[in-house]
Amino acid sequence: MGWPVPVMAHVPLIFGPDGKKLSKRHGATATADYQAMGYLASAMRNYLARLGWSHGDMEVFTDEEAMEVFDLSGINKSPARFDFKKLENISGQHMARTPDEALLQEVESFLSATGAPPLTQGQRERFLLALPVCKVRAKTIPQLLEQAHFALTERPVLPDQNASKSLDPVSNGILRDLTSHLQNASWTRDILEGVVAAGAEKNGTTLGKLAGPLRAALAGRTVSPSVFDMMLILGREETLARLTDTVERQGTE
Repeated sequence: MGWPVPVMAHVPLIFGPDGKKLSKRHGATATADYQAMGYLASAMRNYLARLGWSHGDMEVFTDEEAMEVFDLSGINKSPARFDFKKLENISGQHMARTPDEALLQEVESFLSATGAPPLTQGQRERFLLALPVCKVRAKTIPQLLEQAHFALTERPVLPDQNASKSLDPVSNGILRDLTSHLQNASWTRDILEGVVAAGAEKNGTTLGKLAGPLRAALAGRTVSPSVFDMMLILGREETLARLTDTVERQGTE
């Protein structure tokens, strides 16, 4: 019929870390599985594109950037190996570069898909304030939610088992003393750091050792942004309320 013979091409097969064809025995194989694990869709597309194709040392890119430089000559001929560590690294970089409002929408979609209750207006506002410091520490949405737990939890903040280990009568006395000094402090990072450092020195401890009880009071977790980031994001009223709650609760136990 005079038509040109079509040229066929395909990306290479994807193997598991063991060098065998990717299958269910390697774990998740469907894209929905990775969505449920909290990987960003943009990161998943980036990683899958990189498995069978390359463009120099370009590792992290948007869909638009990939489409701009894609060429069949860049398709690899050898099978690609699925590497979860590389996927996590790429997902973390996409997390860090995603605009806060867009990331909030990703999180709300994830919560809806997993059957979790929607965020309240107050949680949304605090979460947006927390995103700049939390998203650079997370590689998946569950990790992001754990980092931002302090901004999403409501009073009273109940420490988990690990965080509770840093609370005892001695640390409670230090928190009580520190709370009184924070009452009239200017709410800036420099001032807060100075007040907390002075409180630690006064009570014969270090800022590093005081961080544990402060995390327990403000976040209820051992994993969180710095205590000063949390204080600034939560604000004076909420910070003092959480510290007071902890001091009073520990005083009755």
